[in-house]
Amino acid sequence: MIVGVLGGGQLGRMLALAGTPLGLRFHFLDPAPDAPARDVGTLHVGSYDDQERLERLAQNAVVVTYEFENVPVEAARRLEALVPVLPPPAALEAAQDRLTEKRLFARLGIPTPRFGETLADVGLPAVVKTRRLGYDGKGQRVLRSEAEAATAARELGGPLLYEELIEFERELAILAVRSTAGETAYYPLVETEQRDGILRSARAPAGAELQGQAEELAGRLLAELGYAGVLALELFETGGRLLASELAPRVHNSGHWTIEGAVTSQFENHLRAVLGLPLGSTAALGPAALVNLIGGVPPLEELLAVPGAHVHLYGKPPRPGRKLGHVTLVGAGADGVARVVALAEHAAR
Repeated sequence: MIVGVLGGGQLGRMLALAGTPLGLRFHFLDPAPDAPARDVGTLHVGSYDDQERLERLAQNAVVVTYEFENVPVEAARRLEALVPVLPPPAALEAAQDRLTEKRLFARLGIPTPRFGETLADVGLPAVVKTRRLGYDGKGQRVLRSEAEAATAARELGGPLLYEELIEFERELAILAVRSTAGETAYYPLVETEQRDGILRSARAPAGAELQGQAEELAGRLLAELGYAGVLALELFETGGRLLASELAPRVHNSGHWTIEGAVTSQFENHLRAVLGLPLGSTAALGPAALVNLIGGVPPLEELLAVPGAHVHLYGKPPRPGRKLGHVTLVGAGADGVARVVALAEHAAR
């Protein structure tokens, strides 16, 4: 069976690495000829609005999925006329506009920080974000004064979303997966560490006390969107309560630990879900951690010398702020995680 993928980045690469043992083959569409997925499938180089390239991607594919949420919705809808596209384009559309996303949360009764289209809707301090195309900390600023707000509005351009600045205890993420047959499963809640808007590390499981609450919130999105595939919901913990930050209708960086740390990885379960196959167990095999390699890669021999470390490199040329790979650690303990974090930070300088 052939699976088509919009996007050829590292998430697409890892989807193919998970699907190859199942006998799946992969075709990718990406504008970059050196996209990371080029080594694990057939890469069609072209823009996402090129009808000929879209038709070629759909040819012989049993399903098309996507590996990042800034794929044009129009491209997904064009493909939908040719082949099933999952997760459904409606989920893609909701995630591409932060105001639409927040309004979806509000309609489903999912708690969020206060939000609005103007600073007056939320007051100071606040966070301002471009409504579209921001990721990894891009297109957003923290505001503590009217002067900062005026500067940010001028520099970011519009349209913008303003959010209340939340004092939180932890940032968390829940990964949910739902199949075309309606089977649903959830991975253990993950604690994430963000810096400059970029995920640096994650630890799982993050504790059972909020698991049910997180699953219930993610479940509302799965049902509302008629979802199939993996969905990530990023959350703030504040006073024993969860507030939704963002959703990602795809496999997610916070779930990379599942490759070695769960019975079934998020990548394999995403494929099972969109193909209508039975889902695999989402249980953790033990305490696990993820450390992103950003801007630089430490010497491989030093990473592999850390007990329990598994290294994943994406084949991307280095540049500041770029995710070049990640390391997962299973049962390595705090000392092992700290060693990998130190190596990653040193390589990024």
